[in-house]
Amino acid sequence: MSNLPDEAFRDTIGTIDEGGKRKFIFPKKPSGKFYDYRKIVSYVLLGILIANPFIKINGNQFMMFNIVERRFNIFGFPFWPQDFYLFVISLLVGVVFIILFTVVFGRIFCGWICPQTIFLEMVFRRIEYWIDGDRGAQSRLARQEWNADKIRKRLTKWFVFFLISFGIANVFLAYLVGSDTLFLMMEQGPVSQASNFIALLIFTGVFYFVFVWFREQVCIIACPYGRLQGVLLDNKSINVAYDFVRGEKEQGRAKFNKKEDRALTGKGDCIDCHQCVHVCPMGIDIRNGTQLECTNCTACIDECDSIMDSVGLPKGLIRYASEDEIEKKEPFKFTARMKGYTAVLFILLSVFVGMLFLRTNVEAIILRLPGQLFQHKGDKISNVYTYKIVNKTMKDYSDIHFELIDQKGEISKVGEQHFKVAKEGISQGTLFIEINEVLLESDKTKVKIGVYNGNELLETTTTNFLGPRSFN
Repeated sequence: MSNLPDEAFRDTIGTIDEGGKRKFIFPKKPSGKFYDYRKIVSYVLLGILIANPFIKINGNQFMMFNIVERRFNIFGFPFWPQDFYLFVISLLVGVVFIILFTVVFGRIFCGWICPQTIFLEMVFRRIEYWIDGDRGAQSRLARQEWNADKIRKRLTKWFVFFLISFGIANVFLAYLVGSDTLFLMMEQGPVSQASNFIALLIFTGVFYFVFVWFREQVCIIACPYGRLQGVLLDNKSINVAYDFVRGEKEQGRAKFNKKEDRALTGKGDCIDCHQCVHVCPMGIDIRNGTQLECTNCTACIDECDSIMDSVGLPKGLIRYASEDEIEKKEPFKFTARMKGYTAVLFILLSVFVGMLFLRTNVEAIILRLPGQLFQHKGDKISNVYTYKIVNKTMKDYSDIHFELIDQKGEISKVGEQHFKVAKEGISQGTLFIEINEVLLESDKTKVKIGVYNGNELLETTTTNFLGPRSFN
């Protein structure tokens, strides 16, 4: 997006110095309209993120991803291994949505919604500004010798960061093992819940490492989304962009001189103050164009607008815009590519919603016992089956039994005919189906079986019933 011939900046990243060593970023504290909006969005999302694992709907945790026990709750809907296809479709919906969002709005997800950015910029950095001071003070403190003042500030900051990391780890663990298990762990103590406590310490260490040292390197090195945007963005995509046409003009950038008329001299509106660079949490110069490191956090927009306002030039030198809008003055259009992604997203959403409504609270699997043929019992034919009942709800079913639907016959279960399936429980066993031989249509008849709780039909399933090849 830049008309500058020198593209050498793309050979390096802003967090690595010429010697190849890590260069820590000390961004200026941002302020402005977009930053205020981001704070509101961030704290709302933080509240949702923290509350999600502790909210319950019909006894189900609102959000849970228990990989070990293969139990997932999404928006209060429980998903079992049998529902894995729904989980896959929901992930596909999320991926397509992010792709569509990136094609249209660039990397706005990273700057406004990503938990990594929210925690780093709206929690840890704000505490850092409070303890260490703004950009200049932080830079001086980093170079300062280890005296009492530096030790006090460092220990205070590291201790606060550890407490926050420990809190985040507890919330993260609640997503993985469930809030009830987390509260039980707190009640019983680390000795009785050693495995969960070790996991908690590991998560605390990971979060502490990320937010104290690794920081923006997560977005540059670890996160694949930054690489993905390179194949998703085009000249129509809206990004945080520098208006190089207006900023450079014929004579390029120049320091501000209130005695000259820049319109007459042909100098661009960019006064080369570098404030957009100083405020950038990724350490890049947005004037070089769209870059891998840019998370579209809008800090440079606020800073540039503030500078433009102070020197009497129009705001918007850095703004949300597409390359075609800046270079060709073309308004935003919803392209065929965007329409294609929208169509795919709509189809996936429709399929997901349809399957969600067709999904039952109880799943029954009834299969013929392998290697067993039918048996004659007088004028009746008997087949033996195994069954598995999965109760996906948070309530007990105390009067479960089987009945044949659209077929005359009897079902007899090994053991009690009416049995209980506990909440989120599984019941399995053996049953026999007997049907009069004259009622069989062929040597393999489809039978429909209803799973009832009292008089309530919970689920229906079908299975094959084998009989002799010839009939009287």
